[in-house]
Amino acid sequence: MVARIELSDAEVDRVFHALADATRRDIVRRTLVGEASVSELADAYAMSFAAVQKHVAVLEGAGLVTKRPRGRTRIVRAEPGQIDRVRGLLDAYADLWRGRIDRLDALLGAEPELAAEPDFAAEPDQDREQGSH
Repeated sequence: MVARIELSDAEVDRVFHALADATRRDIVRRTLVGEASVSELADAYAMSFAAVQKHVAVLEGAGLVTKRPRGRTRIVRAEPGQIDRVRGLLDAYADLWRGRIDRLDALLGAEPELAAEPDFAAEPDQDREQGSH
């Protein structure tokens, strides 16, 4: 069973929904490097300021970024703690699947060689030779 690493099912759903969009993944990447205002983020995309605000709101809802006021602007920064929790969840899934693949490999290694085809042409000759004794 996969440990949830401090994330509820609803949080996991929000995180994967948020990261399903390329623009949102890019916003997370950019804000991991350094905080940026929503306006600075919007300048990088061929979409309206309001659309970028919506993307930031989805990321904020997933806990991947936070927004704080600085004067009249809103500063966005990534939340490394939440990203670490998500990484922990993905590591747990990877461990689960590695274990399953290892068990499958062991199971397949214990089976006789199924890929080798029997040499049916040799069998009748062997039977004739045995019958002629």
